Amino acid sequence: MAAALGRIGHDLGIDESMTQLTFSIFVLGLAFAPFPIASYSEMYGHKPVWLFCNAFYVLWKALCPVGRLPALMVVGRFMAGSGASVGITVGATLTLGDGLMGPIMADMYRKEDRGKSLAIATFVPYLGPALGPVVGGIMTHRLEWPWLFYLLSIFNAVIWVIGLVFISYAPVLLARKRKAAASSTGPTSFRLASSEMAANLCRPLQLLYQRPIIQVIALIMALNFGVYYLLLSTFATMWINRHEQSEFIGTLHYIAVSVGTTVATQAGGRFMDWVFAKQKALSPDGSTIPEFRVPCLLPPVILIPVGLFWYGWAVEVSAHWAVVDDGVAVFVCGSFLLAQAMLAYLLDESSHTASANTASQMLSNVLGFVFPIFAPQMFARLGYGWGNSMLAFLFIGLGCPVPLLLWVWGARLRALGRR
Repeated sequence: MAAALGRIGHDLGIDESMTQLTFSIFVLGLAFAPFPIASYSEMYGHKPVWLFCNAFYVLWKALCPVGRLPALMVVGRFMAGSGASVGITVGATLTLGDGLMGPIMADMYRKEDRGKSLAIATFVPYLGPALGPVVGGIMTHRLEWPWLFYLLSIFNAVIWVIGLVFISYAPVLLARKRKAAASSTGPTSFRLASSEMAANLCRPLQLLYQRPIIQVIALIMALNFGVYYLLLSTFATMWINRHEQSEFIGTLHYIAVSVGTTVATQAGGRFMDWVFAKQKALSPDGSTIPEFRVPCLLPPVILIPVGLFWYGWAVEVSAHWAVVDDGVAVFVCGSFLLAQAMLAYLLDESSHTASANTASQMLSNVLGFVFPIFAPQMFARLGYGWGNSMLAFLFIGLGCPVPLLLWVWGARLRALGRR
């Protein structure tokens, strides 16, 4: 959709901020819908919830461009994001946050291999936001922008039908029904399920409220994701409006984002395992603690502000496109290295990994919704140089102290609020 934001804003008759709202409100649905979805999936099973939510996503995705109405576009994007959140709730992955994939990987791999496991789990999903605009640019170059929504709906509808066929296989359903009947205890089981649902709904919010360590991790990951999503939403329009490139050529620059994600997810995972092994070898009794992940935060807290300064001022002075893209690749690499290290720390620290991850991702998606909205006014007033510099200074002030904070006081922070 990023490739077509200019056309969408023009056809809907809305300004840049409202156009950015139609883009970013999708992640607002990702922020809050996982809470009830996770609880219902525990009560009724993953597949029925997956089928319902994907049908919900397909419906609202197809409705977004109907009539080219701004209100329907905003509501449709939010509803589509809510339906799509089943992916990060039931087990798929999403940019900068791994939904339940992180907890699943925590169960499948040893701590010593966590970097490798996160690299495997995140490589393809992390490329989505990078390659999606390139594909979108090709499509909008050949087709009208509503077909971005229609084709995605058609594709997901096909996947939905495949899922429906597999879940409707009669012998499997009968076997499941017999198993459920054997273990059911009538109203008591329903009351227990309802009680468990309420607990699942509240646990992420309780962790975020009661655990300072979760608050620190959530804040830094949210700031990181907010800036990243701001860049995603404005990168193509910068090339189209400022450098007068075509939509197709402008979106090809997202390849720089894919380069940054590839380096971070692959080299970063191996680096994380190497650091963890070194830290474990230095431990007197061979025990491990989450703070062994902290050295992996040092490269990203340097790369993120450096990349923002590099990208912003390269755009401001109209440097060669390769210089601009290099700055973006540096920032994105740092952004994903930070997300990997913070997620690994979170998985090592919390016994309720899924709930802790949901709590941290909620704040990330909220800032992912807010940041792109003020981006047009910020760059209009400050320019790309000082606009990105302000973001870099904000990260330096809030993000750079985090490695020291976790290394020195991490154990004390983890002890606070723990039950």
